[in-house]
Amino acid sequence: MKQINMDDLVQRVMDELSKIGQGVIDFPEQKQCGVKNPNNPEALEQAMKRTPARIGIGRAGTRMKTGSYLQFRIDQAAARDAVMKTISPQLIESLQLPVLHSRATSMEEYLMNLDSGRMLSDESARWLEQNGDKNKDVQIVISDGLSTSACEATIPDLLPALMQGLSMRNISVGKPVFIHKGRVWIQDQVASIVNCKVVISLIGERPGLATAESLSAYMIYKPDANTVESDRTVISNIHKGGTLPIEAGAYLAELLEEILKYQASGVKLSQLRANKG
Repeated sequence: MKQINMDDLVQRVMDELSKIGQGVIDFPEQKQCGVKNPNNPEALEQAMKRTPARIGIGRAGTRMKTGSYLQFRIDQAAARDAVMKTISPQLIESLQLPVLHSRATSMEEYLMNLDSGRMLSDESARWLEQNGDKNKDVQIVISDGLSTSACEATIPDLLPALMQGLSMRNISVGKPVFIHKGRVWIQDQVASIVNCKVVISLIGERPGLATAESLSAYMIYKPDANTVESDRTVISNIHKGGTLPIEAGAYLAELLEEILKYQASGVKLSQLRANKG
């Protein structure tokens, strides 16, 4: 029996839909069970609700059903776009964020040379030295990281909520900055330049096929040359299907207040909390 290439099959389906004037396929936001007559439908339904993984999609012979395959390709394309596309200039302008750059001059360099995203370019470092707000309690850094989509989807709601929460706690904040192609460790250099007590990086995380819009927040108290990863406090999965951006902003303000109170972050913060309890 002749094997059918799935890409060819999908193209044939799209061509047929176009002929009858239905070139757009609408996919439901909620997952739908593709298994006919499951042995335990209640257990399958519960499992599908508990995980974003592709379970219960059913099959056609030995292959995925066309709808499932098309959704897979859509999610795959969204993940690629999240990494490769440039953030909307309109978003940066609307948030009035100064724009800085890492030493990565291209996405290819950023992906292949990790160190290129861990330091500011010379020009950006000079700008921050001359124009950054110095000696504040908190400095906020926003970076596209590995998901521009995450920034575009979460920052408009998260940043105002975070700023409001810090203001309510009388915590001084330097003007937030946006860094193109930045990685987490770039926050250490930023902190050393502006001499803040805590630096928080809101950065787009590596996209998956469940979502391409996940953002994480990395916080560290007074980083220096001896800083290690366990010194950072991390809150991840900030997106519409995880921790909602507005809720994350409020929680991060509360967490930053604790970091300032204990003068510690990461594992040390957890230990100090436990000892107090």
